[in-house]
Amino acid sequence: MFMAVAGAFPLQSALAQETPAAQEAPAPQADTKNGQRLDVVIVTAQRRAENIKDVPMAITTLSGDKLEAVTAGGQDIRFLAGRSPSLNVESDYGRSFPRFYIRGQGNTDFDLNASQPVGLVVDDIVQESPMLKGFPVFDVEQVEVLRGPQGTLFGRNSPAGVVKFDSVKPVFRTEGYVVGGFGNYGAFNVEGAYNLPISDTVAARVSLQTQNRDNRVHNPRPTGTRDLEDYSDNAGRIQVLVQPNKQFSALFNVHARDLDGNATLFRANIIKQGTNNLVDGFDYGSYPTDGINEQTLKTRGANMRLRWNFDRVTLHSITGYESADFYSRADVDGGYGAVYAQPMGPGYIPFVVETADLLPNHKQLTQEFRAESNVPGPLQWIGGLFYFKEDIRIDSISFDSLAPGNPQNPFYATQTQDTRSWAAFGSLNYSVSDKLKLRAGLRYTSDRKEFSAKRVEATTAGPFGINSDSNNVSWDASGTYALDKDTNLFARIATGYRAPSMQGRLNGLSDRPSFADAEKALSYEAGIKQDLFDRRARVSASVFQYRVKDKQLTAGSGVINMNQLINADKVTGQGVELDLQAVLTDSLRMTLGGSYNDTEIKDGSLFVQQCGNFANTGGRAGCTVTDPAGPFPGTVRIDGNPMPRAPKWQANFTLRYSVPVGNGDFFAYTDWAYRSTYNMFLYEAKEYKAKSLVEGGLRVGYKWGDGKYEVAAFARNITDRVQVVGAIDFDNLTGILNEPRTLGAQFKVNF
Repeated sequence: MFMAVAGAFPLQSALAQETPAAQEAPAPQADTKNGQRLDVVIVTAQRRAENIKDVPMAITTLSGDKLEAVTAGGQDIRFLAGRSPSLNVESDYGRSFPRFYIRGQGNTDFDLNASQPVGLVVDDIVQESPMLKGFPVFDVEQVEVLRGPQGTLFGRNSPAGVVKFDSVKPVFRTEGYVVGGFGNYGAFNVEGAYNLPISDTVAARVSLQTQNRDNRVHNPRPTGTRDLEDYSDNAGRIQVLVQPNKQFSALFNVHARDLDGNATLFRANIIKQGTNNLVDGFDYGSYPTDGINEQTLKTRGANMRLRWNFDRVTLHSITGYESADFYSRADVDGGYGAVYAQPMGPGYIPFVVETADLLPNHKQLTQEFRAESNVPGPLQWIGGLFYFKEDIRIDSISFDSLAPGNPQNPFYATQTQDTRSWAAFGSLNYSVSDKLKLRAGLRYTSDRKEFSAKRVEATTAGPFGINSDSNNVSWDASGTYALDKDTNLFARIATGYRAPSMQGRLNGLSDRPSFADAEKALSYEAGIKQDLFDRRARVSASVFQYRVKDKQLTAGSGVINMNQLINADKVTGQGVELDLQAVLTDSLRMTLGGSYNDTEIKDGSLFVQQCGNFANTGGRAGCTVTDPAGPFPGTVRIDGNPMPRAPKWQANFTLRYSVPVGNGDFFAYTDWAYRSTYNMFLYEAKEYKAKSLVEGGLRVGYKWGDGKYEVAAFARNITDRVQVVGAIDFDNLTGILNEPRTLGAQFKVNF
């Protein structure tokens, strides 16, 4: 595989390495003789600080100008979609519950108990619940995207990869910044941080953010929520660093989020039948509905990271606590009335669906103890223990949209889950020579889940219990070979594990919870990382192939607002990833990235229910399925289909221009992301195949006072391309749209 990569991307060409994949080019270093150069990028992908070129896996980092540009309009965490090769992020809940996909692996499940094969780690704490994964990105030093299984050092539920966030930490000097901005739709955003050395041994950093927007969609009907798509998203973080000497340090972190806004708008009959186009005359600003739409999310957390440096070993203790309280209510049928309750619209409404999901109880506790060698020598090691505990309760309720005041229906479903997991892990690094370095890791994980679900109507069904005990051994082996001082080749074999999953969104007294067995992944990858032109360019390339046994998938019911967990016998994937960063001139810097992902479900006996539109609407709002028919009416076979929400092609591009003007610097930064089409569901249908999408951004501004002051104007989704990116398939060609164009201005002060 090394030779295949080297042959495809010659070492001295402008396209040949695999460092911070889609990473925006770091602020170049000045060189009076040779001009500016790219900075060395340091990552902690292997739980210790290393040069990214020396880490034998595909990694992307984002920081600096790129983070400022792509978050300028108040974007939530979905801004990461396409900013790294093989990475997609989407949501059916709006600014909450983001779903991550790496190399085609993700989970389209909308249940609040859904697990994902992509791990999210914030300040060394895993964020397991979907409600924790959307914490706003502000005062962040670096984002790392680790592609491929991370089953050794990060553990369970990361067979596709890990997205890792590191906040800016306290330092022993006074500094900070404040940035304020405004934009169309009444947007108003403020972000800031203040770092204060309290004494010679104690420093604190306070980081705050508020993102706000007015309503931009109006309901012309006299019923339901009248104005929609506003939000107020507030978050804060307080960190205290205690460092009495070089041998010990303690970092305390307290953080919280308070989101008040709207759930995603499900828009009935906006997809033209037989195509994936919007219907003629579609009006983004109008949403006729008879339902109530509201969403609130409150999260709180704290962590304590202790570090002891001894003569030959460094010890770590990392303790984390997270909790969430969530309520989301939406008009899922996407319109008003029904065929049996005229008037109805827009289009055909076969039945009324207005529901809410609640997370009234959620608590997560994690503890890690880790030791690592800290002496020079050919052998380096890491070993540790990890404990995870999570308790959740989820309620699913519904409402009568046709009655005055939209009262809650008397029937509901509730589910609880208690999870306990522990793991022991270790990793060895050995330098065979100055050129060849080998790594290997091993992790044992034990999982126990106690799950219960019940349905309450005139009588009660349940509780139905599922108890699951599962264990797994994950491992990886990799190596780096230095061809010369600028060029490294790497290869990696790794396994990953996703714990069993349960669901209990019971729709009737005869329903039972669904269960999916653990999935296990095996991945091969090889690549090359190279600095070019005296470190004025950096290029990376990797090829990979994987297979997942007993892949956990989520199938829709076809006729009601339900999901069913299933296991596919096998899913395979293969592809190529490429990235380039370059200092073109002292005034012009560029990044270019791309990926190809070919995924396939391989299970000749697997079938799912197709969209329920056709049966529910007598064909008037039915979708056009292109898969072969299954063994039962209304079912289709999905063997050979790609994974859902997994675009085959992705690309990203940034260009930054800066030039001295007067007593400051003028700058312009543009960024673009492309993704090809994808299936919205496990089956294929013409209406539910998302169109390819290109979205671009621009940020233009002026810095002066030695970088102390900055004013900028920005635009996101410059072309104002609006299209269907998701759907509800049990009702009536109901679609979910991307964000329209955002315009605004910012002012920043650094101190």
